Amino acid sequence: MAKIRVLVVDDSATMRSLITAALNRDPDIEVCGAAGDPFEARGMIKALNPDVVTLDIEMPNMNGIEFLEKIMRLRPMPVVMVSTLTQAGAEMTLRALELGAIDCVAKPADALGTQDALNEIVVKVKIAARASVRTKADTAPAAARTKSYMPSGDIVAIGSSTGGVEALLAILTMFPDTCPPTVITQHMPATFTASFAARLDRASGAKVQEATDGALLEPGKVYVAPGGATHLEVVRSAGLRCRLVAGDPVSGHRPSVDVLFNSVANAVGDKAVGAILTGMGRDGAQGLLAMRKARAKTLGQDEQSCVVYGMPRAAFEIGAVEKQVSLSSMGQSILDLASARR
Repeated sequence: MAKIRVLVVDDSATMRSLITAALNRDPDIEVCGAAGDPFEARGMIKALNPDVVTLDIEMPNMNGIEFLEKIMRLRPMPVVMVSTLTQAGAEMTLRALELGAIDCVAKPADALGTQDALNEIVVKVKIAARASVRTKADTAPAAARTKSYMPSGDIVAIGSSTGGVEALLAILTMFPDTCPPTVITQHMPATFTASFAARLDRASGAKVQEATDGALLEPGKVYVAPGGATHLEVVRSAGLRCRLVAGDPVSGHRPSVDVLFNSVANAVGDKAVGAILTGMGRDGAQGLLAMRKARAKTLGQDEQSCVVYGMPRAAFEIGAVEKQVSLSSMGQSILDLASARR
């Protein structure tokens, strides 16, 4: 099996050296080149034709976002963004994911975090090498916000990972201000989730916010699990509420989609719709099966529209998914299942 050929792009010679060494230690990866700025990288992409590019966001002359736009327009390929965990870095990283970057990795802030960050880059590069590159040209035009939804009292639970930024934007763009209460777990660094919720809020007719402990689930509102230290659950306590629970990672993640879906199965039963979207691994498959066994309606994103058909495949293979639908149809399909008119 051929090695994954990677081009490392970073204006820091030290960071280029660290990333290169970490990638080359993996027997499945070979760094074919390293560039200090986008202009140098442009020539190396043409000459070397790498399988994956790691790209620093903050660089002189042309920043990573501008360069990513050019890559996705002229020579689409898997790109993993390397970003500082700052508010400005979060906004730029989310923009990169919207443009078609496969994933993002936090740049190590200190010596203690360096090895963990470098290990994560290796993992994300391997995922990117198997991912389907999604460009703006590949995605359907934004659908008009639905006007046919009639509230039924159902809630919606959505889980996603790699490729989820694009997928959730596409879905929530369709949600009206009367949408069912919706809870979302997206695998994402803690620093990014508040910015992501704000980005979704600007795109949706619904009010989108980062979930807080004890928040009452209300129609017209969407609650995004905070990244990092807790899992998001739905519980009954004078109505349905968000609960943030500290605990170990479940199915390899914190927050975990399995934890969210299992809580919805227990608290809501058949008055729920569950949807599992693009992402690597199996998180959410068992939880969605629990929802289906509780007579909730369940959907999975189809392979053709996924960046990574991992989580939806795992759920489909164990019988957790009633119906697979494309990303362009997912928003309306969720609302149709949650509507009193169904």
